[in-house]
Amino acid sequence: MSPVIPIRADFGKGCTDVMPLVERGQREVFCGLTGIIWLHRKIQDAFFLVVGSRTCAHLIQSAAGVMIFAEPRFGTAIIDERDLAGLADANEELDRVVDQLLARRPEIKLLFLVGSCPSEVIKLDLSRAASRLSAQHSPTVRVLNYSGSGIETTFTQGEDACLASMVPEMASSPVNAPKELVIVGTLADVVEDQFVRILNHMGIDRVRFFPPRRAQDHVPIGPNTRLLLAQPFLAETARLMQARGASLLVAPFPLGVEGTSAWLQSAATAFGVTPERFQAAVAAPMARAEASLTRAKLQLDGKRIFFFPDSQLEIPLARFLSRELGMKLLEVGTPYLHRQHMAVELAMLPEGTFLSEGQDVEKQLDRCRALHPDMVVCGLGLANPLESEGMTTKWAIELVFTPIQGYDQAGDLAELFTRPLTRRMRLAA
Repeated sequence: MSPVIPIRADFGKGCTDVMPLVERGQREVFCGLTGIIWLHRKIQDAFFLVVGSRTCAHLIQSAAGVMIFAEPRFGTAIIDERDLAGLADANEELDRVVDQLLARRPEIKLLFLVGSCPSEVIKLDLSRAASRLSAQHSPTVRVLNYSGSGIETTFTQGEDACLASMVPEMASSPVNAPKELVIVGTLADVVEDQFVRILNHMGIDRVRFFPPRRAQDHVPIGPNTRLLLAQPFLAETARLMQARGASLLVAPFPLGVEGTSAWLQSAATAFGVTPERFQAAVAAPMARAEASLTRAKLQLDGKRIFFFPDSQLEIPLARFLSRELGMKLLEVGTPYLHRQHMAVELAMLPEGTFLSEGQDVEKQLDRCRALHPDMVVCGLGLANPLESEGMTTKWAIELVFTPIQGYDQAGDLAELFTRPLTRRMRLAA
């Protein structure tokens, strides 16, 4: 495996050695199919075909908020009673649906067959189906597959599974190729453009993003590649890219002023950017970001917050809210704790922060009720019941659907946490 390139940072010890409370009980979270909602908007010539039930179709349609007359880049091949009873050949049915889809949508260049709970229950081999269909429709269309099943994945892991399925298809960069930065994780186009401007200002000109905006925009990878994770839930994708020779830059995630600065600094250090040139590139956007947080800090300073596990963004968010907005962390729950990817984030948390990994939802609810925080970050299924008990909640899913990375989004990110408190005050008035 290729090395991990460290970033020099004087953040202290924080929670580096803290052992989280590990729970493996009932959990309350969306399945990995939800990742299609932001992935289909990102890869503009790809299509996500879920092989699942009508429930899968309703979930994605509802979460996306797409009108029935729109032409989204996702759909569902419905597994019905005949398929479940073995009265129909599921592979023949799937081939027929794919043929119809590609005939109707000739702009599709990359087709994902996305597994679900029903497709796994009937043991439908989508890997073999993808290979067969890719050979049939090559070179016009590539067909890949991954699982978004709630049996195997939770919420943001759907993106990790999707991107991991693309890594074997990535071209190998030449051994003598110049060093290149690849930013990994789905970001809004406007955020990508902002990062490119700052990095170019530093003198880092060879910058690519994965996933690309178009499937045909190939991202080569090799020993010359330096990886910078933009999202904390890409463990398998990062592992596969490192196995291809890429080196991972250790950094916090680009949330808030401090996180964005340290994230960019890790790239600057890896590419030999001088401190003077780095400061010249970040000074103006950093000043704007710091100013944008002023009003939010007046509302949030001293407020107590409790995180239920949902997206794996919890630790970076907790670091931002604690260090830059003065919030008090009661419990920071995360579905999975990847210590290597979270090393700098853990060091930046206040010492003694209570961490939990996984979930036993009833026990966690008991802890939350006992502490009665000023704000609870949780999934949609818990928000309304907790609101009815008098608690102020923030939907965790909104933090994934909204552009929150980078300097220019720092104020927007802070506002996502001030809104619930404002709403509560207005309702109480």
